[in-house]
Amino acid sequence: MPIILVVDDSDVDRLLMKGLLSTDVDWLVSQAKNGVEAVDMVTYALPDVVVTDLHMPEMDGLQLVSHMAESFPEVPVILVTGEDDSEIALKALRHGAASFVPKQQLAESLLETVEQVLAVRDADHYDERVVQLTTNTRYRFVLDNDPTLISPIIDRIQQGMIAMQLCSATQRMHIGIALEEALLNAMLHGNLEVPSNKLLEIRNLLHEGKTSAIVEERRSEQPYADRKIHVAADFNRSRAQLVVGDGGSGFDVESVWPQSADDRINEESGRGLLLIRTFMDEVLFNETGSELRMTLKELRPQAS
Repeated sequence: MPIILVVDDSDVDRLLMKGLLSTDVDWLVSQAKNGVEAVDMVTYALPDVVVTDLHMPEMDGLQLVSHMAESFPEVPVILVTGEDDSEIALKALRHGAASFVPKQQLAESLLETVEQVLAVRDADHYDERVVQLTTNTRYRFVLDNDPTLISPIIDRIQQGMIAMQLCSATQRMHIGIALEEALLNAMLHGNLEVPSNKLLEIRNLLHEGKTSAIVEERRSEQPYADRKIHVAADFNRSRAQLVVGDGGSGFDVESVWPQSADDRINEESGRGLLLIRTFMDEVLFNETGSELRMTLKELRPQAS
């Protein structure tokens, strides 16, 4: 049973988040009133995910993110931000936060974000005897528009990273989340051309293991049915590169792709692009917008 630790000095907001997360009966939701109390609880018993408000006395959310990244890197932290906290949210992501949720989007996005982080958090360890024998790993996949394939693809790639001990748990989680965002974008935006106002609802259904009527309908219709997603993943000892291409009609890259990582932080589509851009060192679309190339140039192996 996953344990979710909610940290907020406001009793009302803490109970609100607990209520939103308690809709999943398989989760145990515990609470802390500030960062100091949260650290004491984590030291006693590790949760699976920490969800923390930004503004708190004694130890704020950003300080808690930094502490967790240093002392408990295996525990992902999701930061809840206000409308004016864009720069701090970016700083938190760069210092180890797994994701963020704007406070005004809690009802729509908190559960889905925690489910996403849990889905890419861990994988089993391989026999370490082969680690030093591997210099690089490459994967190539061709996917139908089946959302249930996304999680196994991410798991398979993360297994390969663990086998080579390529990076820290935080970096591996960031790569997994960036890849999931890219795959969802390629499948829903690119191949199936799902209307933007349906995307959040579909994402929530998929993370709950449910099907979406519009996705199932378009998977069997032309021109969507024959479109594929091509995925390439290349890892060596210092660099990770992921390429995701779809068969859709593309888009005007200059009008959609934000020029700075601060743009469109509060829009759902912009949030996904923000996560990708923040977690990866280089993010490039091709001219038609049908292929996304993501590169992490400095892998940091897990400290022994």
